[in-house]
Amino acid sequence: MTAGVLYLVTHVTSITAVLLYRDIGEPERFLAGEGADGPVLLGSLLEVVLALAVIGTAVTLFPVVKWQHEGAALGYAALRTLEAAVITVGVVPLLALVTVRQQLAGAPGPETVALAEGLVALHDWTFLVGPGFVCGTNTVVLAALLLRSGLVPRPIAVLGLVGGPLVFATNAGVMFGLYDQVSVITGLGAVPIFSWEICLAVYLITRGFRRSPGLDGDAPTSGRAPETQPVTV
Repeated sequence: MTAGVLYLVTHVTSITAVLLYRDIGEPERFLAGEGADGPVLLGSLLEVVLALAVIGTAVTLFPVVKWQHEGAALGYAALRTLEAAVITVGVVPLLALVTVRQQLAGAPGPETVALAEGLVALHDWTFLVGPGFVCGTNTVVLAALLLRSGLVPRPIAVLGLVGGPLVFATNAGVMFGLYDQVSVITGLGAVPIFSWEICLAVYLITRGFRRSPGLDGDAPTSGRAPETQPVTV
């Protein structure tokens, strides 16, 4: 259950933060006084909570999936932690942007505007790397472990196996300038991984994991784990 709640927290905080960052879409106008500091600061705080929730999912899921393949489970936890670290790094330039705006006297000059645009771009790139590339990778690792173990219904695990590579590929397209970071293609590319995380969260909250031999402290067995009573995590 805890893991499911944390997954929902990651969605609420990330989506809300994006909405709060609306005013920094045009850094020059933001520096000139349009919008307020509060939404950007709140969005930054929510991204810190997002990073903590991301690590929380790794902490709560590792003891369960390690029985299927401890190396892969450790890799998932490490990748999830890396994702959180990248997200946290992306918060810093936005806090710096607020500081620049607060200390600015008069209209922003070209150098200041260039600095502001660079700070926003740094945040955008961390979003691409963290929730894009790294999240796409750790999703495949976790989905593969869940598919192998039978801890969740097969369609949920398959959603992760599809969504992870797809979100990685669409973000690679953004990196090479094939389309904008906010576009129809990136939106469609995020649908499977979004569905995977929501379905997994709801299933864990309402049903819990199916029991696997390793959850009782036994060594993992080959093949798919039997379906018995659920386990709440």
